[in-house]
Amino acid sequence: MAMDEKGLGRRLQAMRVNAGLTQQALCQRAGLSYSTLTKIERGAIRAPSIFTIQSIAECLGVSLDELMQYKAPASAKAVQKRRSKSGVSFVYFDINGCLVRFYHRAFTRLAEVSGAPADVIETAFWHYNDDVCRGDMTMDEFNRAFADTLGMDHLNWIDYYLETIDTIDEMHDLVKWASQHYRVGLLTNTMPGFIQVMRERGLLPNLDYDAIIDSSEVKAIKPEAKIYDIATKKAGCPPGEILLVDDARGNLMAAEKRGWHVLWFDDYNPDESISRIKDALEPAV
Repeated sequence: MAMDEKGLGRRLQAMRVNAGLTQQALCQRAGLSYSTLTKIERGAIRAPSIFTIQSIAECLGVSLDELMQYKAPASAKAVQKRRSKSGVSFVYFDINGCLVRFYHRAFTRLAEVSGAPADVIETAFWHYNDDVCRGDMTMDEFNRAFADTLGMDHLNWIDYYLETIDTIDEMHDLVKWASQHYRVGLLTNTMPGFIQVMRERGLLPNLDYDAIIDSSEVKAIKPEAKIYDIATKKAGCPPGEILLVDDARGNLMAAEKRGWHVLWFDDYNPDESISRIKDALEPAV
């Protein structure tokens, strides 16, 4: 029988989260590389070694058959749409600053390649950022304008971005935990095509999101009112049942004005922020 790599990846991910293990922790226990484990969870490795799967199963404390054929119990689905004490039934997560850290190393690297001062690079980037994230400028146009400003023949910003971001693994696990009990989505200011590439590379939690609000697709950015109206409609619930987790105070204030619950995420203290998110999602009795 052919192996269902995608199904295996979903089961592995669910069992790892249920066991309270990060990807790094499981890699250490099973003697796997981080790259191999993330590819298996994404279903990107065709017919992974049965010995590798057996090793993972042992580290998770389950049998090989359970990992290969595991199905979530019916009761797991029943808790997906519960409501917190504060009335939250849907959680939106920002990406940059919440699920990944976007360091200025990309600007530093561009400074090394172009010879332009770092402050000139940052000024040029932010000059065009809103336009491209709103979808008013294509990536080709952004790359061309950015390169011209820096005196470069060409550049591809996504390459510098992907090279220098780090995943916030604790938050990835939190999002997966939240998805088991609430409906979840992404609400982010992002450039065209970035979410798809990040998902393909395992840089975002591997989930079937209930809604993804990509600013470049909806033609609006946070903190503009339009993007929150679109997100509310996509969530399919009243504003008072939506929680936004974001690292930008201005974005949170705009959401709060529309009746949403909000929580500020501090990527320098992720554990503290995650504790506050879990407290906010404590279920109603």
